[in-house]
Amino acid sequence: MANAPSTIIAAEHLSLDGVYQAPARTDEDNRGGFKHGGWTVGDHDPALEEVVGKHMSGGWALLAGRITYEDLYEGWHVRQPDSPMTKALTNVQKFVVTRNASYRLPWENSTLLAGDPCANVAKLKKTVGTPLIIFGAGELVRSLMQDNLIDTFILMIHPLVIGEGRRLFDDTVVFTKLELADKLITKTGVIVGTYKPKPMAMSASPIVR
Repeated sequence: MANAPSTIIAAEHLSLDGVYQAPARTDEDNRGGFKHGGWTVGDHDPALEEVVGKHMSGGWALLAGRITYEDLYEGWHVRQPDSPMTKALTNVQKFVVTRNASYRLPWENSTLLAGDPCANVAKLKKTVGTPLIIFGAGELVRSLMQDNLIDTFILMIHPLVIGEGRRLFDDTVVFTKLELADKLITKTGVIVGTYKPKPMAMSASPIVR
């Protein structure tokens, strides 16, 4: 029996001005001279893990761009090899999207998806059989939005304005309407909205007279 189509879930930490760059560590992503890495520190709440965790309870796979994949490998496998989180990330199936067909994957249980991101991920959705979860990876998210391949956005909006850095929904993103499926406000003031893309109404055909 064929697997049911997978869902793709983008779980994103955002500032109030839409920045998603380097939320966890000071040295996580300093592209563009970004100097505010680790801006979610102090906002941790178990409720954040529960919101994302309920989508993992029946099994899941990681979908990542190359930069996010390398950061997860460095942050967990290299720096914290004995952490339970490292074990979980090592054991889970990881799909890495890149246009570089010769890219070498250092982490076990990793599969390279080289070439066109949307075509490869659309094919993956039909075969993998478990939810595909994206953490960060803004370029990948925006690419997949072009073909309406993301099924759920979990947006964790933190109470701060950064004023610089990479925005998740930048000027290249396609017009997309979302509907709120669930919401939560943590004790640390993080607003968690779970959104589903709203089907776009088809424009009426012009009347020919």
